[in-house]
Amino acid sequence: MAHPPRNRADDLLGDGDSPPPSGRADIPPPIEEPVGGYTDTDDFDSATGLPNDGPRRVTSVEPEPSAYVARYLFPTEKYRGEWRRHWIHIIVPIIVLIVATFLMGFVSSLLAHYKADIAVTVVVLLWVLSLIWVGWRTFDWFQDRFILTNKRVMLINGLITRKVAMMPLLRVTDMKYQQSPLGRMLNYGTFVLESAGQDQALREVPHLPNPNELYLRVVEEMYEPEAVEARLGESESDGSDA
Repeated sequence: MAHPPRNRADDLLGDGDSPPPSGRADIPPPIEEPVGGYTDTDDFDSATGLPNDGPRRVTSVEPEPSAYVARYLFPTEKYRGEWRRHWIHIIVPIIVLIVATFLMGFVSSLLAHYKADIAVTVVVLLWVLSLIWVGWRTFDWFQDRFILTNKRVMLINGLITRKVAMMPLLRVTDMKYQQSPLGRMLNYGTFVLESAGQDQALREVPHLPNPNELYLRVVEEMYEPEAVEARLGESESDGSDA
C-alpha cells in the first residue's frame, strides 16, 4: 500500500506519538513571570524561614543606656530605650534668640548714629542675657529624657533643680497620645498616662518624638513582655555569632 508523500513540515513536527527527530530536544512551555515580580519565597523570611508578617513597626531596642540615664536605673531593671524631646520643645527660645539678635543689631546701629554709647552697652548686655537664657533652655532640653524599662516609664528633666518622675507599668490603666496638625507634620505628640491613683508624678509629657513608635513600644512592654525578651535574645545571639 502506498504511503502519502511527506513534506518537510511533517518531518519536523513528527507523527502524533512518534518522538521528535534526533538531535532536537523538547522545548518546555514558557513560564509566565508573576505580576510585580512576586514569588512564593516572598512570603518567607530568607534568614529564619518563617512567614513574613509585613514590616515591623517597632524598631529594635537600644542595647545600653547612656551614662546619664544609667544612674537612675536599679540593677535588676531592664532598659528598653530613652528619648529626648522633639526640637519643637525649644522653638520659643530659638525665636527669641533670632528676634533679639535682629533687634540688637538694628537698635545698636541706630543708637551708635546718635553716639549713645551707654544705651548701646545696655542693649548689648540685654542681648547677652537673652543668649545665656537661650543656652540654658537648650542645654536643659538636651538633658531631658523619657525612659522606658521593663518595669516603668520615667521622665528626667531640670538642669538646676533635677526632677525624676516615674510610673510603674503595672499601674498604667490608660495611655494615649495626642497630635496637633503641626505635630503630625513634624512627627511629635503629647503622651497622657492614667493610673488608678489620684496623685500621679508622671501624667502628661509633651513634645515626644515619633509618638506612634513610642506608643507601640510602651504597649508591647505592657502586654507582650515575652515578645520583647525574645527579640532581645535573638539580637544578643546574632551579635555573639557575629
